[in-house]
Amino acid sequence: MAIKIFCDFDGTITEGDNIVNLIKEFTPPSVSELTSEVLNGNISIREGVEKMFATIPSTKKQEMTDFVIDRTVIRDGFSDFIQFVSAQQYELKVVSGGLDFFVHPILADYLPTSDILCNRTDFTGQTVKIHWDHSCDENCTNDCGMCKPSVKRKFSESNDFIIVIGDSITDLQIAKEANLIFARDFLKDKCVELSLPFIPFENFDDIRASLEKEVLV
Repeated sequence: MAIKIFCDFDGTITEGDNIVNLIKEFTPPSVSELTSEVLNGNISIREGVEKMFATIPSTKKQEMTDFVIDRTVIRDGFSDFIQFVSAQQYELKVVSGGLDFFVHPILADYLPTSDILCNRTDFTGQTVKIHWDHSCDENCTNDCGMCKPSVKRKFSESNDFIIVIGDSITDLQIAKEANLIFARDFLKDKCVELSLPFIPFENFDDIRASLEKEVLV
């Protein structure tokens, strides 16, 4: 049995949600309706995010990149957590509904790109286009875009111990399949609502301490 960790990026590794911040800064006010539709489950995450970014001109690429990188704050304890995971020989994948143009540079000092799974951005057209390289497999019909349960199936075996770390609606489906959930914010509320056992966290020191306490070493 291997211990495998699937960790969200926006709002989990980072203190703020970069996708949300980008949408607020670079899309027209009408996009707020799409955000509500996604959170209410009326349209899929993939459809909602795709439509939101299709309102942004591709000429904004550098401005958006600078906007995210300048404002990103890594949650406390992440660097030590990475060292802990490596020392214990856990397998860690960052599974992000975020976009490669900011996820990869932000995480470059922490993880190899092979351990970072996110969506690919195309700026060659008039507006921003997203390529969903990790979309749903035959076992998922949620039209996730970045399908975290499908990623879990691809990178784990049935007898692995699965740990999920997340904060949002994009983490809910994979959390349902985890052996251990670390949750905050929206995901925490959904775990309470659905009676999914979870451990709350504020930072990665909390997570590391919990893992040591749970004797998953």
